[in-house]
Amino acid sequence: MNGIIEINNLRRNYGEIEALRGISLSVKKGEMFGFVGPDGAGKTTAIRIMCGLLNPNGGTVRLFDKDITKERSAVQNRIGYLSQKFSLYGDLTVDENIEFFAEIHNVTDYKVRRDELLEFTRLKPFRNRLAEKLSGGMKQKLALACSLIHKPEILFLDEPTTGVDPVSRRDFWKILADLIKENITVVMATPYLDEAERCSRVAMFNNGEIIACDTPDNIKRSIGMMSLEIVCKPVKKAYDLLASEIDNDIQLFGDRINILIRNNEETDGILKILDSGNIEVADKRVTEPSIENVFMNLIKQRKTDR
Repeated sequence: MNGIIEINNLRRNYGEIEALRGISLSVKKGEMFGFVGPDGAGKTTAIRIMCGLLNPNGGTVRLFDKDITKERSAVQNRIGYLSQKFSLYGDLTVDENIEFFAEIHNVTDYKVRRDELLEFTRLKPFRNRLAEKLSGGMKQKLALACSLIHKPEILFLDEPTTGVDPVSRRDFWKILADLIKENITVVMATPYLDEAERCSRVAMFNNGEIIACDTPDNIKRSIGMMSLEIVCKPVKKAYDLLASEIDNDIQLFGDRINILIRNNEETDGILKILDSGNIEVADKRVTEPSIENVFMNLIKQRKTDR
């Protein structure tokens, strides 16, 4: 067995809809592995199958060298799962929620572990507060503590930062970084492409397929392009002009335009187009492409190939 998780040709249908179209991947022990892509791409379906909550229509999933469909109980005792909607009980306190999940996992001597998790998630001052009275960020941390009470070896997180404020998102990632130091394997689904940068490796999902799987840096290098960022005004006019004149991938971010280019000669041509439209360029720079740049480029390529 090469990885702690091995997926081979995994398929899942919902009626006529193909949610997963034969995906294959391997996750190594101790990795922070990201499933990245838009809603409906297949990320949640893949995680639910890995957790034994859904059966596949084809292919295999092995965790700890065990087939999840054949040895479900043995696998589920060694994993933790944080779903999109935090499974908390609003009428129970922070302490009581953790106690409840400890009992579900047959953890009897849980008090020391509970205190460690409350310290770890910085929830100790709120241990007697009802879950329904917690903020979104606190609920997120409590749900994480509940999923860790039985000391899982693999932790599955299904879009845990969706709808959470930026400060809580940053705190959550600090907690995850500490988990990785404890050699826990984390598989996280997220629609936020910027979060992919924090993962050791990522699988980019689109329409039930994996369109790229590697380290973020390798994925960015794979398209052989650079990103030209231009600060200009009027920026909307500049965007419309370039979109009508060139074939490059263009994205608009506030007061700046981001364009994928292959060489510096393209920069000169783009600046000439802007000059012809009386667009004032305040600044420009060439950087490596972002994960978002790459994702959009790969989708465009696949549409062209088909």
